[in-house]
Amino acid sequence: MGANGKTFNVKKIFREYMMEFILIVMVIILSLFAHGFLTANNLLSIFRSMAITGVVAFGMTMVIIGGEIDLSVGSTIALSAVLTAYISVKLTELGLNPDIAVIAGMIASLLVGALIGLFNGFIRTRYNIPSFITTLAMLNVLYGIAAVLSKGFPITISSSWYSFIGAGQIFRGENFLGIPAPGIWLILVFIGVAIVMNRMRFGREVYAVGGNQESSRLSGINVKKVKIVIMMVVQILAAFAGIILSSQVMAGSPQFGRGYEMDIISAVIIGGASLNGGIGKTWGTFIGIIFLGVILNGMTLLGVDDYVKYIVRGSIILIAVLINTIQLQRRDDN
Repeated sequence: MGANGKTFNVKKIFREYMMEFILIVMVIILSLFAHGFLTANNLLSIFRSMAITGVVAFGMTMVIIGGEIDLSVGSTIALSAVLTAYISVKLTELGLNPDIAVIAGMIASLLVGALIGLFNGFIRTRYNIPSFITTLAMLNVLYGIAAVLSKGFPITISSSWYSFIGAGQIFRGENFLGIPAPGIWLILVFIGVAIVMNRMRFGREVYAVGGNQESSRLSGINVKKVKIVIMMVVQILAAFAGIILSSQVMAGSPQFGRGYEMDIISAVIIGGASLNGGIGKTWGTFIGIIFLGVILNGMTLLGVDDYVKYIVRGSIILIAVLINTIQLQRRDDN
């Protein structure tokens, strides 16, 4: 019994914050057995590596809560990186300053991302084709376009400032390593999506559509608009992630983003979102992103074979889905 007369239910608290508890235990274990895990450089490295998948994961959270899924985000990352580099190089060859040319490439990539999302959403709502099928097809189409534009080879970007987006550091000093710029973008996207989903009407509409599409339609919600918008948001964020990734290596390659969709979806599921729609939290996705970043970094420090990492990733997804399913069944029983 607490001071205010309320009873603390330990089991309920553990179920509510299960992933947070597991994450804390995992950090303690890795700090004991993985040499260098808690060093400032390594923690900043984890923060930096989380940014690319994390930025897209917050958009994917909206999509999954809305009852949809997008498997093409990895290919959009690749296409965005290649398109930014391609346009930058072509405009530079025409005499435009490389620093300005890369801005044109970035804008074009973001616009293309929005159009891809618009197309995916239109096909889903107009012809009622499952988003799983549409985006699976687009995964291959977009990768093919990226490969054709680049002819299968990386395209180098020559801008003097572009690397700051993905490799820069803010507030760096003699006694402070600085905050990685990708981490800043991650936090800003997290705040933006959290505000939309928790404080704005559109966020409530996304939850409603994912929970019960027909009831949402009857209550006056424009279901088609909601689905199209969330598909556009995740694609714009995927295009932005491609920009971040290309700025880290100052090049665009069709190999970028390969397999990223699995890590992105994994982070959302680990965070407690249901693939059936209507359930999920932005904060949960943030925990899922940290969870994946920590465990992958820990396995690297421990010298775990790359093939074993795939086994661990797949197992984590399966366990997360099982936990979510069991919790939902218990909630329904109660």
